[in-house]
Amino acid sequence: MTMSDTHKTLLRGAKPLGGEPRDVLIEGERIAAVGTGLDADGATVIDAAGQILLPGLVDLHTHLREPGREDSETVLTGTRAAAVGGFTAVHAMANTFPVADTAGVVEQVWRLGKESGYCDVQPIGAVTVGLEGKKLAELGAMHDSAAGVRVFSDDGKCVDDAVIMRRALEYVKAFDGVIAQHAQEPRLTEGAQMNEGVVSAELGLGGWPAVAEESIIARDVLLAAHVGSRVHICHLSTAGSVEIVRWAKSKGWNVTAEVTPHHLLLTDELVRSYDPVYKVNPPLRTEADVMALREALADGTIDCVATDHAPHPHEDKDCEWGAAAMGMVGLETALSVVQHTMVDTGLLDWTGVADRMSVRPSAIGRLTGHGRPITAGEPANLTLLDSAYRGVVNPAGFASRSRNTPYEGRELPGRVTYTFLRGRATVVDGKLA
Repeated sequence: MTMSDTHKTLLRGAKPLGGEPRDVLIEGERIAAVGTGLDADGATVIDAAGQILLPGLVDLHTHLREPGREDSETVLTGTRAAAVGGFTAVHAMANTFPVADTAGVVEQVWRLGKESGYCDVQPIGAVTVGLEGKKLAELGAMHDSAAGVRVFSDDGKCVDDAVIMRRALEYVKAFDGVIAQHAQEPRLTEGAQMNEGVVSAELGLGGWPAVAEESIIARDVLLAAHVGSRVHICHLSTAGSVEIVRWAKSKGWNVTAEVTPHHLLLTDELVRSYDPVYKVNPPLRTEADVMALREALADGTIDCVATDHAPHPHEDKDCEWGAAAMGMVGLETALSVVQHTMVDTGLLDWTGVADRMSVRPSAIGRLTGHGRPITAGEPANLTLLDSAYRGVVNPAGFASRSRNTPYEGRELPGRVTYTFLRGRATVVDGKLA
């Protein structure tokens, strides 16, 4: 047994899920004890007084860009950003170059994740070959690979062919997989630059109507019910989408949904600046949509928060609006935005945050060892948060390779002080270990 296997850390006075202060003893890869006045014998002691202790966060929707776009991000830099944000596991989207549509590519991403060591990387497989929407990718082979893929998505593109979508749902049912759909009817969004509405009309920018999202969600929840399979709605963004998901769940159908931090905070009014940092897919919607999304996350209609961390090199964002790439980085600011929009507003408590950012995404992705209770015997995948902290977002200090954050210069609450992956600190006092 090596020294690292027996390493002991004592978190003194942390507040598990925001509750009463407790000492939490970590031994090796697991939580050894939770209590008061625990013996610190031989342990590294961390003064966690007043800080919130959460299970390590899990992201269902991360773009790590490797292989093929290492100028934007790599598995190493992306997992570092994840650790700084309090994440212990991320699901890596398939829109890489080459596309993650074979066992070989998903295994490559999985192995890179194992080597990077900053958080667990679970690859997401493409639904269709090359994300082209024409024929199913090797879903079974990706599932049977070392990567053990359970989530499949053509994210960035919609699986718009109903027959292909039905076949995919039928195929993954055999091994309890899930299809994560980027809901965007392509014909209704040709040339779309932002949310279709008052602001797009005034600015003369091509509109991305809410119905383009809602029509696909309506179709897919019906298909999932028909097949008896699991569908997950990516980055849901409109009040109407919330109503459809709520209806589907009331029927007992196996439908889950995620919302991004930016859709919980930002609105299409920001596009008046013509700053491409606000260009994203699905687009920023209206204040009414934002409030509906917050309520739906609070009542559990929306299952989880997912970052849709979409790094881009500066030249893809530092240009005119029409030519700019869509997407925002999100891993390092996600927990702060959720505290600001959901906790500080009284919509969620810290138990709710743990549920929406760790427990449920782990369950949807069928991850083991994550989203677990903070009790003795459980894996020590943990995040310690100084919720009293207030700071201005400065992307110059990001661990991500990209800087395209919509929050630059904005004050947000909360700072991750420590992240533990199976008992090993990946972040120490807010900095990468």
